Amino acid sequence: MITLYHAPQSRSGRILWMLEEIGTPYEIRPVSIFRPMTGEGAGDPANPHPDMRVPAIDHDGVVVSESVAIVLYLSDAFPDAGLGPVVGDADRGIYLTWLAWYATEFEQAMFAAMSGKLQDSPNSQRDYDAVLRRLETALREGPYLMGAQFSGADILVGSALGFGRTAFPDRPILDAYVERCRARPAAQRGVALDTASGMQGPVEAALP
Repeated sequence: MITLYHAPQSRSGRILWMLEEIGTPYEIRPVSIFRPMTGEGAGDPANPHPDMRVPAIDHDGVVVSESVAIVLYLSDAFPDAGLGPVVGDADRGIYLTWLAWYATEFEQAMFAAMSGKLQDSPNSQRDYDAVLRRLETALREGPYLMGAQFSGADILVGSALGFGRTAFPDRPILDAYVERCRARPAAQRGVALDTASGMQGPVEAALP
């Protein structure tokens, strides 16, 4: 059994999406977090995340935190869901590269643009341009980051791009990608569960 420690309207919403893609039974355990953008909230002692942030999961006693680690852990733990190439697959390296790229390049570029830091930093602007170029190149070959196959990397990038769409220029290829991701039934169920979790206690969730 998987327990997701979740705060509504936060990064843990993407893990709801991933769990719905997988289709295994899980429980949503709402927790409070400090929200730096508003200065509101506080960490929850019931949250096993080392910093009392989200997301974090407990899978039969194994605690995993941080979005990239959870996406990789779940795609490995549930290979039949087809969300990531298994060890030994020729595409495994490409998958790991996209996960690392999301954490080390994409997020930094997105938040630099959202905070207005690009204008004051030529290096940040070059990094941002490289991120945009690489993303658009992949999507032209797409429809997903790894081509025809939707993966955990799309959950990370698609959810972040949907949140920070204004950080990137108006490009039909980016809009189409966001809408393609949002249109997935599992993504829509995840949004509904995110809303429900903010109104009640623990929620049992799974595909029918």
